[in-house]
Amino acid sequence: MPTSGPRRSSAQAAQVHLYWMPLGAGDNTHCVRLNGRAFESAHALFERRARCDLYHSALAVRSEDATFTIEMGPAWGNALGDRGVVGEGPVGLRCLGRSRFFRYEVRSWRSGMIPDAAEAVGGPIRSRTDVSRAQKLLDLVPQFPTLTWGRDPKTGDMWNSNSLTSWLLAASGHDVDAVRMPLHGRAPGWSAGLEMPARDRGRRDEMPASSSSPTHTGS
Repeated sequence: MPTSGPRRSSAQAAQVHLYWMPLGAGDNTHCVRLNGRAFESAHALFERRARCDLYHSALAVRSEDATFTIEMGPAWGNALGDRGVVGEGPVGLRCLGRSRFFRYEVRSWRSGMIPDAAEAVGGPIRSRTDVSRAQKLLDLVPQFPTLTWGRDPKTGDMWNSNSLTSWLLAASGHDVDAVRMPLHGRAPGWSAGLEMPARDRGRRDEMPASSSSPTHTGS
């Protein structure tokens, strides 16, 4: 049919896929997995609930003619030189970030890969999007607040890779309420990423129109 080609091309012009990987996937030492289980067991005991499986997330975003993988990972131990790194932040304590071993990096990697994608539960989960929102998400990656990983930025939740994913989805206008976790799963840091765009919107709403800075106009 003569219209099927253009229609398919238009539908594929913008795509946002979310990946849920079990915490510790790809870690041959099992250190991350064991520490995660200990953390979740203590957290569940404190909150008097059943223990959940912990997940970390990543995104694959296609906007028109290019696909990018977006993920947070450690700044050390990476074999590939060009990973699309657009920002770095400290781990644990800000003062420790002077060492590469206590820094994380934010990647927006053109034609890149998500190392643990094969272990994603449910495979890639497609989010409803369009070219404008997908491009806005990509434009926002370098603007992600590189706060201290593992610390609570006064949101009641820690800052980590899930904060990156939820912050980007929320700030770019995607429907985060439609995101579903794997069964019996929990993603620490997710709510922290949602809280920050909401705070920014609240501050803008409270600011008189005449005092708005021109550097904050547009996306």
